Amino acid sequence: MQTSQPADPTTRQLTFGDVAIVYDNRVLAPRPWTAAQSAWATEAADEVPSGPILELCAGVGHIGLLAMKSTGRRGVLVDIDPVACEFGRGNAAVAGLSELVEVRQRPVVDCLDSGERFPLVIADPPWVPSQHVGRFPEDPELAIDGGTDGLTLARACVSTIDQCLHPDGAAVVQLGTVAQADDLGDWMADERIDLATTEVRTFGESGVLMLLGRPA
Repeated sequence: MQTSQPADPTTRQLTFGDVAIVYDNRVLAPRPWTAAQSAWATEAADEVPSGPILELCAGVGHIGLLAMKSTGRRGVLVDIDPVACEFGRGNAAVAGLSELVEVRQRPVVDCLDSGERFPLVIADPPWVPSQHVGRFPEDPELAIDGGTDGLTLARACVSTIDQCLHPDGAAVVQLGTVAQADDLGDWMADERIDLATTEVRTFGESGVLMLLGRPA
């Protein structure tokens, strides 16, 4: 359930890498550590074919926009929240990327156009287990509630990645713990998802990133 929204939210701004990001308390505040996800996507961009970046559960777009600015690639930002999408459009404009970025207000499971392929995907699904969302009263539930085990939206993201990832592409997925990364890897194997975990990087208690690609 989405938390009630304030009548007069206060707009805030931070510098994320070299991108200015505007947001307010109706959306999830950008976490500085997630610039590491943009950086890893930028690293991966050197190893994958040319083409656009897709960001799933993009929020206000900070992670994807920084990666797009760093790589010069076009991109698509996807989020179900109309407020987050509006901030994403505004942040793309401030970054000088409006002509390179498409923002789609769609659910992850229905965000692709027919036949689309992406060489690079970024996924930032909510990963807090539902029973723990109360520990984060300042965060909108829609942006952090990952279901019973925190992986409901992560599985949806992986299914979408499986549909659209280029055979030589890569995806960087954000989760909360190494245990979640292990569980997601097990689920991919059980469901015969045509993706494999290439590497997992941890960032203290802040979160975990996993790199996915097509099996060799």
